[in-house]
Amino acid sequence: MKFDPHSVSQGTSVPAPVLSQPDVPSELAILPLEGVVVFPLMIAPVVISDERAKAVVESVMKGDRMIAIFHPIAGEQPAQAAGDNGNGRSGAPASKFFSTGTLCSILRMLRIPDGSLRLLLHGICRVRLEELVATEPFLRGRVKVLEDRDAKTGDPEVEAMMKLTLENLQRAINLSALSEELAVAAMNVDGPGKMADLVASNLPVKATDILPILEEENTKARLRKVQSLLGREVHMLEIGSRINDEVREEVDRGQRSFFLNQQLKAIRKELGEADPHEAELDTLAARIKEAKMPDHARKVAEKELSRLQGMPTAAAEYGVIRTYLEWILDIPWNVSSDDHIDIDKARQILDEDHYGLEQVKERILEFLSVIRLKKGNLKGPILCLTGPPGVGKTSLGRSVARATGRKFQNFSLGGMRDEAEIRGHRRTYVGSMPGRIIKSLKDAGVNNPLIMLDEIDKLGSDFRGDPASALLEVLDPEQNFHFTDHYMDMPVDLSKVMFITTANTIDAIPEPLRDRMEIIRIAGYTDLEKQEIAARYLVPRERENSGLRAKDLVFTKPALKNIIHEYTSEAGVRNLQREISKVCRKVAMSVAEYESAQDRREPLPGKKSKKKKETPAPAKREKPTKVTITPQNLEKYLGKKKSFQEVAERMGRPGVSIGLAWTQVGGAILFIEAARYPGEGALKLTGQLGDVMKESAQAALTYLRSNHEEFKLNADDFKKFEYHVHVPAGATPKDGPSAGVAIATALASLISGRPTKDYVAMTGEITLRGNVMPVGGIKEKCLAAHRAGIRKVLLPKHNEADFSEVPETVRKAITVSFFDNAKQYIHASLK
Repeated sequence: MKFDPHSVSQGTSVPAPVLSQPDVPSELAILPLEGVVVFPLMIAPVVISDERAKAVVESVMKGDRMIAIFHPIAGEQPAQAAGDNGNGRSGAPASKFFSTGTLCSILRMLRIPDGSLRLLLHGICRVRLEELVATEPFLRGRVKVLEDRDAKTGDPEVEAMMKLTLENLQRAINLSALSEELAVAAMNVDGPGKMADLVASNLPVKATDILPILEEENTKARLRKVQSLLGREVHMLEIGSRINDEVREEVDRGQRSFFLNQQLKAIRKELGEADPHEAELDTLAARIKEAKMPDHARKVAEKELSRLQGMPTAAAEYGVIRTYLEWILDIPWNVSSDDHIDIDKARQILDEDHYGLEQVKERILEFLSVIRLKKGNLKGPILCLTGPPGVGKTSLGRSVARATGRKFQNFSLGGMRDEAEIRGHRRTYVGSMPGRIIKSLKDAGVNNPLIMLDEIDKLGSDFRGDPASALLEVLDPEQNFHFTDHYMDMPVDLSKVMFITTANTIDAIPEPLRDRMEIIRIAGYTDLEKQEIAARYLVPRERENSGLRAKDLVFTKPALKNIIHEYTSEAGVRNLQREISKVCRKVAMSVAEYESAQDRREPLPGKKSKKKKETPAPAKREKPTKVTITPQNLEKYLGKKKSFQEVAERMGRPGVSIGLAWTQVGGAILFIEAARYPGEGALKLTGQLGDVMKESAQAALTYLRSNHEEFKLNADDFKKFEYHVHVPAGATPKDGPSAGVAIATALASLISGRPTKDYVAMTGEITLRGNVMPVGGIKEKCLAAHRAGIRKVLLPKHNEADFSEVPETVRKAITVSFFDNAKQYIHASLK
């Protein structure tokens, strides 16, 4: 059989558990593997790509999985060695094979995408090929099992060789990339023969060097050959280490020479042979000459350099002027990065970095398309990404920078109250510096970076100025081509800079600043999207951050779903990332505890160690296995559930309805509770309600009172009782008109004694005439309803067009009805 030696690759052999030797068939399939030697009781991975070799393996896998591995003699083909007579059978001896091979069992076979087969071979025993009986369709032959001829028990020479082998193996591990686990395994094998096999199978030498070890039946002689081979390898490693030390010494000698030369230069300067001040001025003059700065900046730089030349270094202004000149020279006046806006590539990058957010991605691609067609002209609206925390606003900016090939810079505006943070400080102040915009240009090194301004809705203002007013010039394409920083005191062109801002809500952004930006709303993610984001991005990232490998920890889809439902309640994925990180850390701790216990193991035989005070031996820890996170073991890692089915607990009681609200962190559900007691018809409102929400409650009660016949309510009930409306989560302020119909429904349910239907939520502003006005945040409210398990949502008729923005998975999961008056809401809500 012809066989390509390059079609096989072998991994590191590891010792296998000792199993009972199976019965050897009279005839065995033979697989010639050049460059691969498998020793008995070892497990070795092998990759096979040759078609005939794969046919052998496929045939063996259908039977007892037993196969004989032999190494062909270099330059000879197995079919030639067999003396093929044309009919596929031959009785000629296998003179072109090495006489000894290994009987192996195929523990596992995997097919890999390139068509190759990945095998996990378990060496069973040594065999000698007695006769080839067939060459077609593949090699088969009769083999003889070779038994080890063990040395005498207690032979001092064998004991000495075993000890010396362990010492040399430890030296080889210290000098090379061999695993420390190999020494542990070698210490615990039983007998010199098995130790010789284990060490030989892991040495980084040619297969032809260890074939004599495989052929040796006498364990004493085998160990002597291994000792010789190991000694030679240690000697070569020591030579390599010595060469590395000599190279390192040469490098150190060069560094010492450089240091002495620098000292010599300093001595010469002390003798008056050179003037450091003049050298510094010459350097600045050369930089000004080479810099491609505009004329107005060059004139200022030359003027300041002239002042510096006539000023002693001890002068107070010397350092100020020098720093100012360095800032002028550090600004990338005419240094630009090339814009490579490929729309298909940009779409691919956005899809790689973010799952979902299709409408947001589409708007960003439109924005990039316009820039491409306008040849980089950015005169247009500034993008403002607004949405709850953790939905990927800042990472979207990084993706846009990657898609356009621009340098990325970002800084947070949250809590900024000083205008000088944007415009810089005037040079009259001690320690003055440019503003954040100029610093970002310097850090980027180009004049056309992408600068992301985070948390623009959290700008403040005080006696030091208003940063929002300073941003008006920065973000206005009609003005920012001559932006003047107070420190630089000269126009700087920002027209090539791409600005993107982020915010949680646009209400706090001043109107003039908001007018300069185009708002792109990111509502949040559905549960299905969160599962995909966790599986594709969060789990691999947190697993890597915790030092774990993919084979160490696996999250099942049901486990991720339970984390989303039972441990988080958010529009974004930030808390979900924290919970996944918590699981990864706990698994990492178990792995680290095991490795720490391994580090405290006893010293190797013959290794001298200092005597220490005896301490109790650490508890033996089992080696951690692959951890699979499932719903059953989730509580072990994350503790008790943090969320509960609040909707189910409040259903079926008169006087309770479910409203939908919009908040800065996404949509939310509101429970409206109504109660009554004897009185004179007054209305009491609690739950930290704002003025607008209180007025909505008054309007709802007036509407019910004026239309009591329509709803078959007793008119006297409005005179004999006082009504109390409470919205739970009293520590959270609430305001807005969108809870009007929910309050009216709760009051109607209380007075009529009819509870609301199960899993029904609603939103809409009510008027005294019962009309329902449109409200905002429909997408966020529907996502919140879906997260809470709501099955039916009632929305204003005028918001029907807004419902199309809701993700399709949510639209299919909930039933939606659109009404334009409160009467329809109440009839549809009550049982």
